[in-house]
Amino acid sequence: MRLALIADVFPPQCSSGAVQIRDLALEFARQGHRVAVMVPSPELTKNWEIESWNGVEVVRLRALPTTGLGYVRRTIGELLMPFLIWYQLRRSPLRDARWDGVVWYSPTIFHAPLVHWLKSSSRCKGYLIIRDIFPEWAVDMGIMGRGLPYLFFKVVASYQYFVADVIGIQSPGNRIYFKEWTRNSTRRVEVLQNWLADGVVTDCSIRLSETKLAGRKVFVYAGNMGVAQGMGILLDLAERLRVRSDIGFLFVGRGSEAKNLAQDARARGLDHVLFHDEIHPDEIPGLYAQCQVGLIALDPRHRSHNIPGKFLTYMQSGLPVLATINPGNDLAGMIRQECVGKVSEQGSVDVLERLAVELLDSLCVDPGITARCRALYVRQFTPDAAVSQIVLAFGAVGDASK
Repeated sequence: MRLALIADVFPPQCSSGAVQIRDLALEFARQGHRVAVMVPSPELTKNWEIESWNGVEVVRLRALPTTGLGYVRRTIGELLMPFLIWYQLRRSPLRDARWDGVVWYSPTIFHAPLVHWLKSSSRCKGYLIIRDIFPEWAVDMGIMGRGLPYLFFKVVASYQYFVADVIGIQSPGNRIYFKEWTRNSTRRVEVLQNWLADGVVTDCSIRLSETKLAGRKVFVYAGNMGVAQGMGILLDLAERLRVRSDIGFLFVGRGSEAKNLAQDARARGLDHVLFHDEIHPDEIPGLYAQCQVGLIALDPRHRSHNIPGKFLTYMQSGLPVLATINPGNDLAGMIRQECVGKVSEQGSVDVLERLAVELLDSLCVDPGITARCRALYVRQFTPDAAVSQIVLAFGAVGDASK
């Protein structure tokens, strides 16, 4: 198949979304498909740039910046993004290209006009990979009310769903958001698990043996530190366990709350807590090889279901997890069923402290937990499974529309 893969991030960006799109594109190429990744690139001085990279055609198209800005400027940039990309694409060598399918990744929710145009011009189907149920999660978190901004984003999101033929959600519990959408018999919603290509353990720029955490059993958190994560409880846990000289906490990454969390840790005098800036994704396996437990936090106000990308990285590295997540999240059942860590849905530091101690104690008598983590990753979270599922879905919706 000749496929257009649309996203708003791609390497050299280091976000989890960029890594996912990279791994998905490479797997499409490995399975013999011709894939063109279309990504907005505000840094370009020309309209477009096309490069061949490991069998993948990377199409960078000039657009307005959307990161590091206030909400209003970011929204304007994202709203204009699909139209600017379409304009630049029409002037590129791909202006007359015909596609067998269009795959796009959300967030962001603003790709729909571009997808609609590509689908219409090629008379093909579209597969939406949706990882965040926005703007619903923003309402749950209290970031947004149900006024005019919510209604605006709701219309944009609804248009995105309208354009899709298949929607791949990341957890069964999110089907509830698409009950009305699936009343059309030609549409499909299916669970498309997150994915991550297997990596090689290489040197990591963070060497815990040279830090204040040397010799300790380390709980590590690597990823975004934002409002949606509700990470204050992890510092509460660290404060509870400060009497344990054998335990340390490492937080690696960026986000709107990273600076505040680091300042809070210093204010509490948590000498066994270390913060570090974001590192390259290829360094992550080397980082985890120095740690004992992976941390996951999701704000308990969430109502949607989420399997964070960091969970995949922990499983890939054989690292058991300690998670504090919103009640009813499908991730809780997975952790318990697969016996790959401990999880709390109570939002209680008392419960989390007990689970943390139990997990550390169990590591001494349960050497098989590392193998279970790896087995779960191989069974459910590899790119080849995701690509095969997407290709099959295109065939299924194609047959149904005849």
